[in-house]
Amino acid sequence: MSELVNSILNRSSEPRLAEPAPDASVLEEAFACAARAPDHALLRPWRYLIIEGDGLEALGDVFAAAADPDDPLAPKVQKLRQMPHRAPMMIVGITRHQKHPKVPEIEESLSTGCGMAFLLLALEARGYSGMWRTGPVAYHSAVREGLGLAANETITGFLYVGTPIVNKPSVAPAETKSFVSRWPND
Repeated sequence: MSELVNSILNRSSEPRLAEPAPDASVLEEAFACAARAPDHALLRPWRYLIIEGDGLEALGDVFAAAADPDDPLAPKVQKLRQMPHRAPMMIVGITRHQKHPKVPEIEESLSTGCGMAFLLLALEARGYSGMWRTGPVAYHSAVREGLGLAANETITGFLYVGTPIVNKPSVAPAETKSFVSRWPND
């Protein structure tokens, strides 16, 4: 089995992350991998924000602005403020939607999502780990505005990145027959 396939088959999200975060050279390589995502019409519809250090505190303030005191199920301000501190680095994946006659917006979002997956795999190949999250804050106008997104941009996800504190036990893979079939049926 190839090293790449083995890495994919054994990867899992790691929620407990600590220092160190990847350095500039590891990030450069990982973002080069992200840029190899499928990209209909070569629109390069992605961009990324790296947030660490004091930026995590500022991001907590941005998240706190998304609190809804009238919704009893919504996360509370303090929880929102602490969310960025789950890891020493966050990478925000952003899709830049562009008008193109042959490329629907969903393909741009999927391209950015593939880039984020490639980014995560590249970081894991260098000994780091991550957890991809979205949640209500990813779609809240206060967060979009706080991060400086343009009107044609959406958040694809927040990638929490760092060094795993402990590696979770591997998760049993889903049996492919539970989600793969041939069409038309034999």
